[in-house]
Amino acid sequence: MKAYSIADASILDFSSLSETLSHISTKADMIVYRDKGNPHYRESARIFVQTASRYHFEKILVHSDIQSLSIPGVDGIHLTSAQIDEIGIARKHTDFVIVSTHSIEEAKRAEEAGADMVTFSPVFQSPGKGKPQGLEALSDIVESVDIPVIALGGIVSHREIELCEKAGADLFASIRYFVE
Repeated sequence: MKAYSIADASILDFSSLSETLSHISTKADMIVYRDKGNPHYRESARIFVQTASRYHFEKILVHSDIQSLSIPGVDGIHLTSAQIDEIGIARKHTDFVIVSTHSIEEAKRAEEAGADMVTFSPVFQSPGKGKPQGLEALSDIVESVDIPVIALGGIVSHREIELCEKAGADLFASIRYFVE
């Protein structure tokens, strides 16, 4: 099962960015730089992408800031569920779009709008993410769309990965799995 690392401020220290990304690259196929509260996101994203490009990630993505798609080395974008209507705008700048979803309706909307993949979360208990939706809901999402579904939320061990794979997820995403 392919692995997608969500690298955010909780795990990133730019003074040791290279070491962190080197470690993550041993476990993750794709990576996104997410830092929702950073007023200098593009500047940080540029450094992140430049550093991540030294490692063997299949895709390096930026998060929610469509203008960051102009950064050299960026392979795509991960949009929030509130940005589903912006997929068409993002498509003008990239050919790879992932969208966060939390329901069948959102996943279908994202697919219809042109998303390449969707995340579905939270599958398991995850700090600050509300009630987990569970494996049955994950399976329902997988059956409802024809694009790859990325299981997200509370995935910290091989056990959760195996359960998500059995539920039909194509990939899994995590923050904590890649640094613990």
